Amino acid sequence: MQLNNFFSQSDDQLTFSRQQASHFAKLVAGDYNPIHDEDSKRFCVPGDLLFSILLAKAGISQKMHVSFAGMVSDNMPLIFKEDESANMQVLDTNGKCYLTMARSGENLVDQELAARVAENYVKFSGMNFPHIMVPLMEKSGMMINPDRPLVIYESMQLDFHHLDFSSPTVELTHSDMLVSGKRGTVSLAFCFKENGEIIGEGKKTMVCSGLREFEHSAVEALVDKFNVRKSAFLSTQPHS
Repeated sequence: MQLNNFFSQSDDQLTFSRQQASHFAKLVAGDYNPIHDEDSKRFCVPGDLLFSILLAKAGISQKMHVSFAGMVSDNMPLIFKEDESANMQVLDTNGKCYLTMARSGENLVDQELAARVAENYVKFSGMNFPHIMVPLMEKSGMMINPDRPLVIYESMQLDFHHLDFSSPTVELTHSDMLVSGKRGTVSLAFCFKENGEIIGEGKKTMVCSGLREFEHSAVEALVDKFNVRKSAFLSTQPHS
């Protein structure tokens, strides 16, 4: 993954074009959430892209907890800075915070390793829909609004046993969806593995709003639409 392809930098400020952010979501993460489409009215930069840049800049820590506080729009100048507690923040030029990363334990700054870890993680993270979300929605009896599907990243945490690894894969270990009225909280637990050994664990939390009663036909149509959009996008990309 050539991370530099997905942002632009001027002095200490980073910006993301719609194409850069959308291509990261689709080509790296396999994430076809409509809010990452270039022409979306509610467009936002993928949280996993911000996280990947943080890993490259700040290094991999044994324990990391990331909280997402706001949606980043295209061409918004951002500053990635370390606070007095050695935690990382992503701020706009007015000081508004969009992401915080608390970290502790051993820290390793290695951009190549960070890129591999980030790429393997975001490929897992981007598979939320339909592979994980559809079974969870069916089990809960509730579904996202097919006309305005909105699933927002809330937080994630990573806990490595050690940092002596080279390219760990990521596997889902547990998933659930807690529904309260028209709001749902989706939690994905996962592990990092290398050479068959579990070297770390993690958890990702997302929030869904505007839930409605589950309908098989509506979900099937939503999955069909997802697959059509994915195929249409990939057909426009040059073959490697």
